[in-house]
Amino acid sequence: MGAEKKWLFILFSGAFVTFLIFVSFISGFSSSSYYYGFPASKPYPSSVHHGPEYPPVFAYYISGGKGDAERLFRLFLAVYHPRNRYLLHITADGSDDERMRLGALVKSVPVVRAFGNADVIGKPDPSTYMGSTNIAAVLRAAAVLLKLDGGWDWFVVLSAMDYPLITQDDLAHVFSSVKRDLNFIDHTSDLGWKEQQRIRPVVVDPGIYLARRTQIFHATEKRPMPEAFRVFTGSPWVVLTRSFLEFCIFGWDNLPRTLLMYFNNAVLPQEFYFHSVVCNSPEFKNITVNADLRYFVWDDPPKMEPHFLNSSDYQEMIKSGAAFARQFERDGPVLDMIDKNILKRGHNRATPGAWCQGRRGWLMDPCSKWGDVNVVKAGPGAKKFKTSLNGILDDWKAGSNSCM
Repeated sequence: MGAEKKWLFILFSGAFVTFLIFVSFISGFSSSSYYYGFPASKPYPSSVHHGPEYPPVFAYYISGGKGDAERLFRLFLAVYHPRNRYLLHITADGSDDERMRLGALVKSVPVVRAFGNADVIGKPDPSTYMGSTNIAAVLRAAAVLLKLDGGWDWFVVLSAMDYPLITQDDLAHVFSSVKRDLNFIDHTSDLGWKEQQRIRPVVVDPGIYLARRTQIFHATEKRPMPEAFRVFTGSPWVVLTRSFLEFCIFGWDNLPRTLLMYFNNAVLPQEFYFHSVVCNSPEFKNITVNADLRYFVWDDPPKMEPHFLNSSDYQEMIKSGAAFARQFERDGPVLDMIDKNILKRGHNRATPGAWCQGRRGWLMDPCSKWGDVNVVKAGPGAKKFKTSLNGILDDWKAGSNSCM
């Protein structure tokens, strides 16, 4: 073979191999139209153990819309731990390119590739701001997480505008002493103005049946309040147990389905559905704590969404003892403060925990190497969070925040 032909053969062979690698990479994301899964490397670098003698496991549903890929990735890294499970979702208003980019970002993290504990939804759900498509997406996420992983204890709902105020080691350490059948749902039966403006109006979410995005529309008449069950309301940001979500999804009682059909025609049903299911269920109403573990600041008068948190809110946030806060502007300076002072997290790096065994440095990611992931170590944030949570649990034990 002449030198020129040999050179062309080498060039063609290299191009062909590169093409095969590219096809293999893409096929990893297109193996399912429902979610982009990242199988764990074999063997596991450290086995994840479950049970009451080990720290609890959290299943995170993290959602965002168009343009939120980088935002979701930042939040994902901030709450990452190898023991947990993660499902990320860009709603139908985002593009497939964004979902692919988010998937590539998640897969670029070595520990995620090793443990295979994060997935990106490939077939997106619609999201109408005030409609029932939101609660449908949350229930779908819970169903996916139940199918993917049999070991998690609590389901946590986050959006792209949320951020943690403690590390996952702190969260797991404090929750290790919490009964694992407790749901955390901010709830009340005092509907106030919501009865006339959210429950009695009959609305339809076009996102259920239209491909294009539009807003809910109202029927001309209002409906009476239900007599078969009581309506409860509260914060849509919940921390739910596995057993309660199995009750909602598998439905050995018809209550969850009945309420889902009813709240399909309510305004902002995510502020009513889980609250009403849990408080109308004898099995769960007495094991539900009236708290969402979040920090908010409301404008005066309050608007539809809480105030955007900034650097001036930082000290009050830290003193609150909350696990999470919302809402934050994209890449706001206060997020950098939380990363630096609380999470000790570098840019595009996971929040360090006891599982991270690498050297800490400007060019070295301490979480590029890991040890026993079943060990957690409490940091400074655990004390404030534990004090806050103990106060909440004391109120619950006293019966002052039950489903009344």
